[in-house]
Amino acid sequence: MKKSEIRKKILKIRKKKYSRSLVINFKLINKILLKKNFKKKIIGGYYPYNYEADAMKVLENFEKRKYVISLPKIKSKSQMDFFKWSTKDPLIINDYGIPEPTSNKIIYPDILLVPLVAFDQNFNRLGYGGGFYDRYIRRIKKIKNIITIGLAFSFQKVKEIPIDKYDVKLDFIITEKEK
Repeated sequence: MKKSEIRKKILKIRKKKYSRSLVINFKLINKILLKKNFKKKIIGGYYPYNYEADAMKVLENFEKRKYVISLPKIKSKSQMDFFKWSTKDPLIINDYGIPEPTSNKIIYPDILLVPLVAFDQNFNRLGYGGGFYDRYIRRIKKIKNIITIGLAFSFQKVKEIPIDKYDVKLDFIITEKEK
């Protein structure tokens, strides 16, 4: 199946099956970081959009533990950067209808929470097709060592995501099923 076909199918399923009761277990993410002995404290998150797995509770938990939180802002040419943000700070809506921080302070996350449309058992992800996260992950990995964690619902898993040279695998993918 082509990427566009998978995207269309899973987005339809995600809209139909989405529920606020499907939550990502913060303890699981924390367990990954402990196991990896990862002590860096800058998180790159995202504001959920279009029935994505909700990262906000996870970000609130990290903030309570004195982590620095950041959210992306989309720039031209399919680029994005992450900017410092707190759960108490306002957000503005960008041209895509996605909330973004008002801060102009770029920061480079150590841990990146990544939204996705679909994924497979090999940690390949399918996004909306713009390549924003693939470009960003490739760029930041030249600057520093980061951990990438995809957040998804279990029903977003497919047998295989077709990949090309531009696609970047994630380090982990967590769904609401993992406890």
